[in-house]
Amino acid sequence: MTLRRDLYGPDHEALRETVRTFLSKEVVPHHERWEKNGVVDREVWRSAGRRGLLGMAVDEEYGGGGTGDFRYSAVLIEEFARAGASGLALSLHNDIVGPYLTRLANEEQKRRWLPGFTSGDLVTAIAMTEPGAGSDLQGIRTTAADRGDHYLLNGTKTFISNGILADLVVVAARTTHEGGAHGLSLFVVERGAEGFERGRNLDKIGQKAQDTAELFFNDVRVPKENLLGEENQGFAHLMGNLAQERLAIAVGAAAASEEILDVTTRYVKEREAFGKPLARLQHIRFEIAEMATETAVTRAFLDRCIDEHSGGELDAAQASMAKWWATELNKRVVDRCLQLHGGYGYMSEYKVARAFLDSRIQTIYGGTTEIMKEIIGRSLLR
Repeated sequence: MTLRRDLYGPDHEALRETVRTFLSKEVVPHHERWEKNGVVDREVWRSAGRRGLLGMAVDEEYGGGGTGDFRYSAVLIEEFARAGASGLALSLHNDIVGPYLTRLANEEQKRRWLPGFTSGDLVTAIAMTEPGAGSDLQGIRTTAADRGDHYLLNGTKTFISNGILADLVVVAARTTHEGGAHGLSLFVVERGAEGFERGRNLDKIGQKAQDTAELFFNDVRVPKENLLGEENQGFAHLMGNLAQERLAIAVGAAAASEEILDVTTRYVKEREAFGKPLARLQHIRFEIAEMATETAVTRAFLDRCIDEHSGGELDAAQASMAKWWATELNKRVVDRCLQLHGGYGYMSEYKVARAFLDSRIQTIYGGTTEIMKEIIGRSLLR
């Protein structure tokens, strides 16, 4: 039983077929090896670029797709989630880093960076989180001191997705001595900059194919030409892009819930206990019924959010609702589905086991569930 969706048109569904072909031929067959290596092959980024899966919102003159319709991104996110392909972080590149480059970069910067962004020759990351500053961006301590024709960047970032592969890293740093939200600026640090070092590829419990690193900046000379947006306006720039980041996470979480529920529904129809299929047991039927209802309700809400965002009308509170609800639902669904698989659910070769580990981070990154509730509460009670 599937709800009818009016969100997508023929062009979106054509992209869906392209993404599925790309995943089946160039991602899924290699994913187990990437998980062991802790990083994907560099060439798969270029392959994604050749298929038009990078920079869909980038203007055509820079090699992009030329569309600001978020529904195209949503299609890509959904299909990657259903495939369990957490290693290739295209959504981070497209939906999180991309808007900073398209909205804040000047013409010279766009011509310098966007063609490589869309071709896959330049992999990107964003460095906000620090050892002492996670969800609280006002606690950032990395500094960028003005030295005339350049800034001198010093600090440490951690949990940076694409940290090993990234050629361009958008770094949030403090450019005044003021605390709190004031005095943050954004800089683009390029691969090979003297004093820019990558630490170890962090060993996570899930999403193991996705490279996640510590980054160190020791007297890195950042040219003035690499300031992104306005000086001391970094916090506002960050806040302006978080709604899309949170919606993207929510879209992936909802699709992952639907996929693992489908897998589990098939499993309980086939698996026998006490001489009959598990699906014949009332408790099992109730579990499936509850999860099917929860995922259907979530899907209806998220489709509305995607539509609102595509029209430029999604606000921070709505995005926070989507992120909180969909990621917490995903966490509950994979836990319950693993239980219904019994001992097999604990085996790494089963999709439900991998989904259990991969899903756990979603209530943390992009802003924790607790922060989402705070944003929603403030919007309602101010």
